[in-house]
Amino acid sequence: METLITLAAGVLLIALGMLLIHRLNAQHDARIAVYHFSDPFPALSRPPGHSHGHSHHSSTGQASSRRLTGIRP
Repeated sequence: METLITLAAGVLLIALGMLLIHRLNAQHDARIAVYHFSDPFPALSRPPGHSHGHSHHSSTGQASSRRLTGIRP
C-alpha cells in the first residue's frame, strides 16, 4: 500500500512539473512574439541612418561621442 501511494505521489509531482514547464514555455513564447528585435535585412528595407529604437544625434552630439570614444573625424 505504501508503494502505491509513493508511486501515485511521484506521478502527481511529474504531472505538475510538466504542467508548470508547459505554462512557462507558453508565457515565454508570448513574450517573444510581442517584441520585434530586428529586420532580416535592415540595409535593404530602409535607408541607412534610419534605424528603429535609436535616437537621432545632432552634429554636436556626434562630435562629442567621437571625443568620448577616441574616434577622430
